Amino acid sequence: MTEIHTTAALRSSERVIAGTTVVALRGEIDLLTAQPLSARLDMLTAGPCPDLVLDLRALSFIDCAGLAVLCRAQNRTAARGGRLRFVTGDTGFLRILRHAQLGGVFEIHARLPNALASKPESGDASATAG
Repeated sequence: MTEIHTTAALRSSERVIAGTTVVALRGEIDLLTAQPLSARLDMLTAGPCPDLVLDLRALSFIDCAGLAVLCRAQNRTAARGGRLRFVTGDTGFLRILRHAQLGGVFEIHARLPNALASKPESGDASATAG
């Protein structure tokens, strides 16, 4: 498992499970931590057909800069024919996505095994938490 320390406010670790890169994020994604995270996600989504799961269960805060990083990762992944999933059950985070009109943009699962085992929804980029 690789661990990256971007700042004291955000920590991330990476592992590959059956060909899928899982990035677990802990702490805050804000104006100070967004750029280093974005650079790492750019590297992970640079190749063809990236398969990425962002585990956001230990995320304690996200601001608009953080949302922009997640949108960029989604756009880069989709443009390369890949797949990005989030793991979170945080109702506050889900509410933020809805208020930012991003509720249907991301594929979201409540548990990591569900995100790893699920098949993409046909014609729909989002999934209900499950």
